[in-house]
Amino acid sequence: MSKFLKVKCACGNEQNIFSNASLPVSCLVCNTQLTQSSGSRVRVLEGKAKVLEVL
Repeated sequence: MSKFLKVKCACGNEQNIFSNASLPVSCLVCNTQLTQSSGSRVRVLEGKAKVLEVL
């Protein structure tokens, strides 16, 4: 099931991303890559972003 995730980047920026994104998602402030696509779901990269909430 598709969901939105609220993630926080190491720079402090919080943004909402789609759990089934087909392309990698980058931070809108510092341009750090936050996720890696792995089949049908995104994988949040350890140390670069943290999932705060599933929306």
